[in-house]
Amino acid sequence: MIVIDAHCDTLTTLKKQNRTLGERSNVGHVDLHKLRDGGVNVQFFAIYIEPIYGEERGISRTLEIVDLFYQEYKQNSKQMELAVCSNEIRNITRAGKVAAVLTIEGGEALGGKLYMLPIYYKLGVRCITLTWNVRNSIADGVSERFTGGGLTKFGREVVQEMNKLGMLIDVSHISEAGFWDVIDLSSDPIIATHSNCSNLCQHPRNLTDGQIKAIAKTNGVIGLTLVPQFIAENDPGLDKFLDHIDYIANLVGTDFIGVGSDFDGCDHTISEISNASEFHKISTGLSKRGYCDEDVYKIMGGNFMGVMDRVFK
Repeated sequence: MIVIDAHCDTLTTLKKQNRTLGERSNVGHVDLHKLRDGGVNVQFFAIYIEPIYGEERGISRTLEIVDLFYQEYKQNSKQMELAVCSNEIRNITRAGKVAAVLTIEGGEALGGKLYMLPIYYKLGVRCITLTWNVRNSIADGVSERFTGGGLTKFGREVVQEMNKLGMLIDVSHISEAGFWDVIDLSSDPIIATHSNCSNLCQHPRNLTDGQIKAIAKTNGVIGLTLVPQFIAENDPGLDKFLDHIDYIANLVGTDFIGVGSDFDGCDHTISEISNASEFHKISTGLSKRGYCDEDVYKIMGGNFMGVMDRVFK
C-alpha cells in the first residue's frame, strides 16, 4: 500500500530544531525513522514562506529551503528520493525508500513573477498552496475572506501556467472567493492538502459542503489534517478525525479523501497520533469502522496517486 501524507512543514523547522531528516529525534513530528515506523512512504514536504519574508524576500527564502532539501536528500539518499512524477513514486516506494514530493506553501515564493513557476518546476516542485492565510499577489488568504477578494489577474495566470506545467493546485488556506475562482478556471483536478469539514468543526480553514462537492467534481482530493483545532472544538482525537472521513465519504464518496497531517506546522497534535510514527493508526481506525481494504488503500494514498497520475506531465 502506498501511504501518502500530503502536507508537513518539516523543512522549515529542521534548522530551528537543530536536527536532520536522517536522525531519530525526540524533537519534531517527522523524520525518516518516524515515517518508516508509521508506514508513510510518500511525504509531501512543504516549503512554507513565513509572512516575515513576504514577496520581497519570498524567492530567496524559497531557494534557501530548496537548497536545504537537496542537502538532506544527498545525506539520506539510501532512505529517500525526490519524486517528480507518479511512476517515480511507485519505483521509489517499491525499492523501500521514502518518496519525497517537494511543494511550496504560499505564492509569496513567486515574488509576483510568473517565470519562477517553470524554474521551481525544474527544481522539482510539483505542488503549490496558492496562499497562506494572508493576501498575496495571487489571491486573498482565508484571513482576508471578509473582503470578498478572489484571484487577481496574476493569480489567474498562475493557475493557467500550473495547469500547463502539470503542477498540483492546492486551495488550502485560500479565501472562499479565491477557491471558487480556481474551481471555475482550472482544467485540472484541485486538491486541498490539509483542510477538514466545516460542518463538523467551524474553523475558517475548513471546507464547506459546497467546497467539498466542488473538489470532488474536479476529481480532486481533500487531505484531512490531524491538527486538533481543525478536528473538533472539544476533545479532538482520532475518533473525531475519523468522523471527518466518514462525513466526506457519506457526502461524496471515498474517492476524494486523503490525509495531510500538517506535522511540524502545528504546536499540538491529537494524543493518539503524536508524530509520523503513529500514522498507521489511521488505517487501523478505518478498518475498525468497517471500511473495506480497497477504501482504506484509497484514503491512505491511492486517491492522491490517482490525482498525480492525472496532473503530472
